Amino acid sequence: MCIAAPALAVKPAAPCWQPLAGSRCLACYIGAMTDQNDIVTAAVLLIGDELLSGRTQDKNLAFIATWLGERGIRVRETRVVPDVEAEIVAAVNALRARFDYVFTSGGIGPTHDDITADSIATAFGVPVHHHPEAMARLRAHYAASNIDFNEARQRMARIPEGGTLIDNPVSKAPGFQIANVFVMAGIPSVMQAMLTGIEDRLTGGAKMLACSVAGPLAEGTLAKPLGALQDKYPDVSMGSYPYYRDGTFGANLVFRTTDAALLQTVCDEAVAMVRALGVEPVIGDGT
Repeated sequence: MCIAAPALAVKPAAPCWQPLAGSRCLACYIGAMTDQNDIVTAAVLLIGDELLSGRTQDKNLAFIATWLGERGIRVRETRVVPDVEAEIVAAVNALRARFDYVFTSGGIGPTHDDITADSIATAFGVPVHHHPEAMARLRAHYAASNIDFNEARQRMARIPEGGTLIDNPVSKAPGFQIANVFVMAGIPSVMQAMLTGIEDRLTGGAKMLACSVAGPLAEGTLAKPLGALQDKYPDVSMGSYPYYRDGTFGANLVFRTTDAALLQTVCDEAVAMVRALGVEPVIGDGT
């Protein structure tokens, strides 16, 4: 197979956001990145007791990681925390200091346990207000549906000071961005609409390329030659993912790097390695 390098475009910097306690001017930082080999990182913070209890099975992480990866932003860490302010604050502050972007999902609804907005505000040391534009959007939305825009629903317009709204074309209640933290809904369809709507606020780096080499070989057979290949090419991420199919053990070997020529070389050697073990490999794109 021939691996082609993608064309990457570095987006111009957006206007710098208002400085906030404990934050950096992310737009200025990202705008300074002009090298397509830059690595841009992200973390995902999933918020909700229902995730930790097993009642709700998360569907957001896979979408976020895949969507960001296609744009040259690598998810390097994920955390799941309960609806406890101290734990949300601690996680947000740790992740925003370490990664270029943080994406959260969950906890921005109208009930008492939706405490994400307050927790994010505490993390940044700012107050929470009813955002005028958010109030206007929600008031119009509920008026059109002849639904009372009551105090509980107004909670969804509460945004930390300095935050910028994230549009919600599905149910209108917005998410928000504050510095390098993007706060989104937990409902997958709403989260996806929010995330895809902020693409122009994000700047990616070098896109990770991948290929896979698979065959009916047990990992115990592959371990030694695969380890030698990793030692030979330490800058290439190599993973072995076993399967059991029709009574036979096998493995998918996945190789990742931003260097197309290097990836081609490694995949060619992996194909030769598997053939030397007596198996004709199946070659794929790493997905």
